[in-house]
Amino acid sequence: QVQLVESGGGLVQAGGSLRLSCAVSGIIFGFNAMAWYRQAPGKQRELVATVTSGGSTNYGDSVKGRFTISRDNAKNTVYLQMNSLKPEDTAVYYCNAHNPLLGNTYWGQGTQVTVSS
Repeated sequence: QVQLVESGGGLVQAGGSLRLSCAVSGIIFGFNAMAWYRQAPGKQRELVATVTSGGSTNYGDSVKGRFTISRDNAKNTVYLQMNSLKPEDTAVYYCNAHNPLLGNTYWGQGTQVTVSS
């Protein structure tokens, strides 16, 4: 059974920081590209950051320079370090795993991040 379990969300003031974690089980973690997405109320889900199996990263324009994605293959975990948070970062953040060879994609249940002004 594939599981992606996010943690680390919460309420923070603008300018603060949070670190999200996503623990993965049931798949070969090292074969998967990992990503964080977010969805704010009334808006479409958007890509926040990605990290390939080789460690290459990519970021959405709205978070560049503030967020950092990383992965620990020994712990089957992907992280999202979020600094200089803004109220517009408020959303449910979802962890995503994608195997480019098999085409399989998996999602976590999401974790709420709320940034107060």
